[in-house]
Amino acid sequence: MMLKSASDRMIGFWQTAGVHFMPFADAATKDVPLSRLLRLALFQVSAGCVLVLLTGTLNRVLIVELGVSVALVSAVVAIPVLAAPLRLFFGYRSDTYKSVLGWRRVPYLWFGTILQFGGLAFMPFALLLLQSQSVGPAWAGTVLAGLAFLFAGFGLHMSQTAGLALATDLVPQDKRPRVVALLYVMLLAGMIAASIFYSIFLADFTPKRLIQVIQSTALLTLALNVISAWKQEARNPARTAHDRKVAGFFEALADYRREPGTVRLLIAVAIGSAAFSMQDILLEPYGGEILGMTVGQTTLLTALWAAGTMAGFAWAAHSLNRGAHMYRVAARGLLIGIAAFSAVVFASPLETDMLFYAGAAGVGLGGGLFAVCTMLAAMSISKRADSGILVGAWGAVQATAIGVSLLLGGLIKNGVNILALDGLLGTAMNNEAAGYLAVYHIEIALLFICLAVLGPLAGHQYRQERGDDMRFGLAEIPG
Repeated sequence: MMLKSASDRMIGFWQTAGVHFMPFADAATKDVPLSRLLRLALFQVSAGCVLVLLTGTLNRVLIVELGVSVALVSAVVAIPVLAAPLRLFFGYRSDTYKSVLGWRRVPYLWFGTILQFGGLAFMPFALLLLQSQSVGPAWAGTVLAGLAFLFAGFGLHMSQTAGLALATDLVPQDKRPRVVALLYVMLLAGMIAASIFYSIFLADFTPKRLIQVIQSTALLTLALNVISAWKQEARNPARTAHDRKVAGFFEALADYRREPGTVRLLIAVAIGSAAFSMQDILLEPYGGEILGMTVGQTTLLTALWAAGTMAGFAWAAHSLNRGAHMYRVAARGLLIGIAAFSAVVFASPLETDMLFYAGAAGVGLGGGLFAVCTMLAAMSISKRADSGILVGAWGAVQATAIGVSLLLGGLIKNGVNILALDGLLGTAMNNEAAGYLAVYHIEIALLFICLAVLGPLAGHQYRQERGDDMRFGLAEIPG
């Protein structure tokens, strides 16, 4: 009898061990096992690789190795932002797609993948032509480089929107928060892996190596997206029949906006995303130019930001698992962001690198809390809208806000520095740090504004239903 009891306890332990030691095991269901979720999440790894390449690695390559003007580089790299508002339209079109094959999400994931692959495939040749064009019209290199970035950006936004909508379709409502966390972690994993890959293989830069690296990325993202989408969406011709009635784009958008709190949430997403992102292209130059840090020291900032973001996911998971309100957890992220940017500001007059590092990690922590909780809110706020327009609206607002804030951050920094160094802002501001500090103070102000916009959503009328399971798996990490 005692042996049987011990055996039952052992069986019970192994039945629950997977959920305890694998943070996303409880996101799986009988119909969608963990292996299938991990395979679906590969489209986020692909997106992470492309994001690092377009917004990070190629900045330095174009300016330093290829000697292209900073203004032209900024314009070319900003082109993918033009596609960000279309995420809302991509989501709607995947909701209402008409096809005899019975697929809604897969065609858009595939079309986006092909556009992304095509842009990356000819991108290195366009960049080399931009740098050393000797024949043909002078505008050819600029136009081809712009088209390469445009195709890659359109493809990225289309495939990521369709992939997120597909993930939302596949899992029940109570599992979506954990699946969101899984997709975010895979995006970060792709960004970190891509950063390491590009830093190694572009260390000794040659035009041939640039071609090899970018086209390898094109092939990798194509393979990852095909594997991700393979046999994920069940075919249902009735759902995509040509004779079925579908709501128009503006009608569907109006249905989504009629839900209480939707517009306020999207405004908060825009302000908060802009506040956390305006410094993305300024943190490393600030560390090098103002604090005198080496390249190796500033490179550590990316790792600290990623670690802070992961910690934000884990903290949000732990809080939601204990019944915390998701809008209040998002507000917690905003407060942490205010403290983090204050630390970055004080790092200059106090001349301390550790405070700067702490601020960078805090930006990741606050941004992680805010981004995950607002996406969960966007997915759960509407009962009328389909999942495509849900994730499309959130993604369009977030991506557009990030792109615009990146552009404004650089312009504000340069504009303030010009005025400050000319003595027009007074003696106290007559230094190289003035432009950077102006941007950080604007970000702190935006975070306070976002708190005011988000505040009413934390009231009782917007609280999630008592039965809603808002856990998303990272809270079960051992220890």
